[in-house]
Amino acid sequence: MAIFSFPGIRISGLAAAVPRHVESNAGYRWISKKERESLMKNIGVETRRVAARGVTTSDLCVTAAERLLGDLGWDRSDIELLVFVSQSRDYLVPTTACIVQDRLQLPHSCMAMDIGLGCSGYVYGLSSVAGMMQSGAIRKALLMVGDISTLTTSYRDKSTYPLFGDVGTVTALEFDPGAPPMHFNLQTDGSGHKALMIRDGGARNVMSRKSFDIKKVGDGIWRSRLHLELDGIEVFNFTLREVAPNLKKLLAATGGSLDGIDYVVFHQANRLINETLRKMLKLDPAKVPYSIREFGNTSGASVPLTMIHALKDQLRSERNKLLLSAFGVGLSWGSAIVETENLCIPDILEV
Repeated sequence: MAIFSFPGIRISGLAAAVPRHVESNAGYRWISKKERESLMKNIGVETRRVAARGVTTSDLCVTAAERLLGDLGWDRSDIELLVFVSQSRDYLVPTTACIVQDRLQLPHSCMAMDIGLGCSGYVYGLSSVAGMMQSGAIRKALLMVGDISTLTTSYRDKSTYPLFGDVGTVTALEFDPGAPPMHFNLQTDGSGHKALMIRDGGARNVMSRKSFDIKKVGDGIWRSRLHLELDGIEVFNFTLREVAPNLKKLLAATGGSLDGIDYVVFHQANRLINETLRKMLKLDPAKVPYSIREFGNTSGASVPLTMIHALKDQLRSERNKLLLSAFGVGLSWGSAIVETENLCIPDILEV
């Protein structure tokens, strides 16, 4: 079991940028008014931010990073690590992190790399950055997590189109020998990879003319092989089977309990899943923040976006112990215990 800890790393700030365009599910005409009302009530998504054509995840992340670096007053020459976590990178080749390093004018001594993860991406990315910084050789780093998920959903697919929103986030981290350890529990089950996937466009199924053919695959579900497929039942069952045990094992391994956690920040999969998890864990609603109503399911960025959207005042001015939980595509899931204090958090930016 991948349970491990990294001492001496602290989060200094968080920032997020979202597209300016707001799309409301009240106006989603592919389904009936009754279905729309049920979707907004049970799934919990009322509005989503949708990027304009040509706007990429890196554009949103760079906007957020420029603001955060300015507010922190960091010298860019001190940043020695940049990790970009996304499933909607700029190009197949090269890695987006290299492009972002240049756009932000970070030094050539800065190591830059991509991680191709979705829903679990923030927790996995945080563990990767913290692990590389632990020795103290890397003093400052940026973790960028985001997706333009709306680019790969079909309007005529009621199982995906009304769920996803676009966002880019950045987390600034510093080496600090006095910082409390970050604790992680990361898991994977690739046998469930078909529960969330885009079939064509990679090396396994190279894009062809047939990839663009839109076909009916279910009631209210028309899509091509270049669109996202979601097996909602499989994802629901996987989440309820794996997430709570993952959290409990991490708490047990670190000698902690849910009573000692100030907030539990879940990946914003959908309200039904998250409320079921909250009740399974007997969590007070006040300890479980949300961003899904305003922004939808924002893939790997949903955890930091929720922290910024719903906990900004607390994280800016108080010391908090957070339990972060992310789960989904892969299938991949993980949790982290992180302590924060007086974070630099600009208001959410619009692009």
